[in-house]
Amino acid sequence: MEIFPKTDPSEQLIWRTFVFCTQVPICMIDLPIAPSKSDRKRKPDWLRVKLPIGPEYKKVRKLVDEYQLHTICQSGNCPNMGECWGAGTATFMILGNTCTRSCSFCAVKTGRPTEYDTDEPRRVAEAIDLMQVKHAVLTSVNRDELKDRGAEIWYQTVHQIKQRTPQVTIETLIPDVRGNWDALYRMIEGGQEVVSHNMETVRELYRKVRPQGKYDRSLEELRRIKESGKRTKTGFMVGLGETEEQVERILDDLIEVGVDVVTIGQYLQPTAMHLAVDSFVTPDTFAHYKAMGLEKGFDYVESGPLVRSSYHAEKHI
Repeated sequence: MEIFPKTDPSEQLIWRTFVFCTQVPICMIDLPIAPSKSDRKRKPDWLRVKLPIGPEYKKVRKLVDEYQLHTICQSGNCPNMGECWGAGTATFMILGNTCTRSCSFCAVKTGRPTEYDTDEPRRVAEAIDLMQVKHAVLTSVNRDELKDRGAEIWYQTVHQIKQRTPQVTIETLIPDVRGNWDALYRMIEGGQEVVSHNMETVRELYRKVRPQGKYDRSLEELRRIKESGKRTKTGFMVGLGETEEQVERILDDLIEVGVDVVTIGQYLQPTAMHLAVDSFVTPDTFAHYKAMGLEKGFDYVESGPLVRSSYHAEKHI
């Protein structure tokens, strides 16, 4: 049994014990008891997706495997993997596939990361070149144990993509740097056109949904990204128990810090260990949220049941 030390006294009530059994971490945090499979809400028709098939899907899968790369498409159980990979695009996840955070909505593995591959930037850049994509999306796990939060790998990955394929535009979906603004600036100075950092949920649900994050800290990160001159993007989920008034307030907060693009999608419970879905938001409500966002002044709003951060990312530039 190993206990992760608490580094921030203000968050000491959030952390719990991590128990490792045959190297599989079980994170004990304050979650409601998940319903049994028979009690879970049945997904409506508008959430059904096609199985991933086709030659382009197979080509992307082969490159990901051959270059030993991680994608959030796989690690995050994204429902759009078939569509995106079938179109020859993927969102690469750098800095390994083990996260130091234990967010109660996320399917990515939690634990003590061991991977720190300085050759990863080269492999990612080469794979993107071979895939012949026009717009690349990069994201990463949280690496809170690293002093620079993984910023140097972030910088080198973007820099090497730009050196190898200068015509490719890049979006980077960066993690919460926990107030390490030097790390933030290093992450975003490699030449990417869009920088994204997800809020994930409304203020009132933060402790339950994102226990090691802070709502205002993420807003400050977005504000600094915008002030650096980058096109700024964020995303959040609905269906977790938020109200329409709370959705409107987060949109107001995002406009205030200068966010250009926002994505809004349906939360889907990845496993029985994660938060249960509170409601399946209808397509009409998503259309209403999109209209609300555009009226408030966002340049682009992607809002729909299957929308994820990198969905149609090429349009957000």
